[in-house]
Amino acid sequence: MSHNHNHCHSHSLGHHHDHCGCSCTSCHHEEHEHGSQRGKIIQACAAALLLGAAYYIEHTMTLPTWQLLLMYLVPYLIAGGGTLREAAEGILHGDVFNEHFLMAVATLGALVIGFLPGAESQFPEAVFVMLFFQIGEMLEGYAEGQSRRSISKLMEIRPDVARIVADGVERDVAPSDVPVGSIIIVRPGERIPLDGIVVDGKSSLDTVALTGESLPRDVEEGESVVSGCLNQSGVLRIRTTKDFGESTAVKIIELVENAAERKSKSEAFITRFARVYTPIVVSAALLLAFLPPLLAESYVGTLPTWIYRALMFLVVSCPCALVISVPLTFFGGIGAASRQGILIKGSNYIDLLSKVDTVVFDKTGTLTYGRFSVTAVHPDNVDAQHLLHLAAHVEHFSTHPIGAALREAFPEEASDGCHVTDVEEIAGQGVRARVGDIMVCVGNAKMMETVGAKWHDCSHVGTIVHVAIDGIYAGHIVCGDMPRDGSEDAIAALREEGVANVVMLTGDKREVAASVAQQLGITKYHAELLPADKVEHVERMIENGNSHCLAFVGDGINDAPVLARADVGVAMGGLGSDAAIEAADVVLMEDNPVKLAHAVSISRRTLRIARENIVFAIGVKLAVLFLAAWGLAAMWMAVFADVGVMLICIFNALRVQGINSIFQNQRR
Repeated sequence: MSHNHNHCHSHSLGHHHDHCGCSCTSCHHEEHEHGSQRGKIIQACAAALLLGAAYYIEHTMTLPTWQLLLMYLVPYLIAGGGTLREAAEGILHGDVFNEHFLMAVATLGALVIGFLPGAESQFPEAVFVMLFFQIGEMLEGYAEGQSRRSISKLMEIRPDVARIVADGVERDVAPSDVPVGSIIIVRPGERIPLDGIVVDGKSSLDTVALTGESLPRDVEEGESVVSGCLNQSGVLRIRTTKDFGESTAVKIIELVENAAERKSKSEAFITRFARVYTPIVVSAALLLAFLPPLLAESYVGTLPTWIYRALMFLVVSCPCALVISVPLTFFGGIGAASRQGILIKGSNYIDLLSKVDTVVFDKTGTLTYGRFSVTAVHPDNVDAQHLLHLAAHVEHFSTHPIGAALREAFPEEASDGCHVTDVEEIAGQGVRARVGDIMVCVGNAKMMETVGAKWHDCSHVGTIVHVAIDGIYAGHIVCGDMPRDGSEDAIAALREEGVANVVMLTGDKREVAASVAQQLGITKYHAELLPADKVEHVERMIENGNSHCLAFVGDGINDAPVLARADVGVAMGGLGSDAAIEAADVVLMEDNPVKLAHAVSISRRTLRIARENIVFAIGVKLAVLFLAAWGLAAMWMAVFADVGVMLICIFNALRVQGINSIFQNQRR
């Protein structure tokens, strides 16, 4: 089954990659899968009915052994034809010791054993084992399909068509044929095919397929949009800024496709284990079949007994449960994470994330919004709203981030009828302008001293913007970089996951860093750092052995060197950042640091389930192998140790998918 499993993964994921987003081909692929599953179900049902009929005839009529064999061969070939074909292909291609070979040898041996002198017919057992193996393959296909579909839904974000406008004429073209700088039109109900900037129109975008977040995002003229988002309301005209191959949707899909190819240590171990284990098991079975009879008084009399035990030994020893369930568990973990808006670039990073005990955050743009906003208003002789109103109007034409923060705090709509004239920007001080009949100065302490206003300092941490009206001090406004809404929850959630060591690094001033750290509950922080200093701090933490596994979380633009150096690099808000996608091992597609705690939780759950499967499968197999070697195991026990254990492990692996409903319930 491992052969089919691996083939199916590479085919399904590669299929989407090669066929440039054509949804119809994926539909045909799904229809083919469903048809194949239906065929297997019909085969299994037919084989079961014929097995029952053959068993009834055997016990009601007296038939010679060769006639019984012919009768049982019909359900055997219906149930096991595919397995025998796979075993033959494996032998022809040099892949002899796989699970199909084991099942073929064990069941064919059970069919032949009835012809040995003094041996009882094992025809029903042979068909029964092959039938259950077929049922196991069907359920494996179903489980694998569930995991694959959870990822393949992501493929829907890649549109098939772009509506380009050239010389006033609209025409539909393939997104890959749209040059950078073209104008495209996206109507309600359509997905944005390429990254770009809105040049006309307003709308709400459904980003759930990209970020896992159901809240729509409002966009208007001048704002950036990314491919894969679903336009919900207005018509948008967008100037493209990236080629199709470099667009966000394509990059994300490539990440998920490539993730399946990066095996974790557990997954790689299982693959190596199966290659070494299978030849050893076949050799042991041969010794078990022929060595004990040689030591017995009657070789011919004991040979059938030991061959039967050896055949049971082969059935039990089939490593399907491990070879299938462990990769399936990791594949399911990647799918569960992707539906949460978390892109993990490979199952090897699931391994690492599960061991994270130290998380280092960049401050600006990661724990904070990375832009100025008004945090406090302290008026002296006017009310707070009027002070904001005056400052916002004076800064109306300013391109400085402080000016943008003041305008955002007091929207232009609330100031109709206000006349601003004589605007003058004074370098290194601020801006002054006439608002109506009064002269308003907005700037730093130096400007206040220039106009003779008696200013006073503020105890709040941040950038202090002083305001004077006709030379008289009117108060000040505090601007700063506000912590993100989810930052405090993220720190608490990480601590709940057992990540005790949380550190913040920033190039900002020490007092600003201290204030943010205090608000978020972070006890360790380092301030006034250059990018090279951040790398040095992370390297020191890794080399000192203070952590088994260190994750660095940054915005992926200035932090690319640190993201690459950490054990696990996590880029937050990677939708608009190529640097994030290239440098990081994990990309949080929504600007919410809580997603990191979700990623750690998914990884630990995935590893726990994989370990459960390994321990359970090996434990049961060793117990039944011991019983089989001493003749204490019946064939049904051998079947359970192979097919039964495999099915239990597959169903256990599917529990990884349940992590999504857990997080959805937490949000509600």
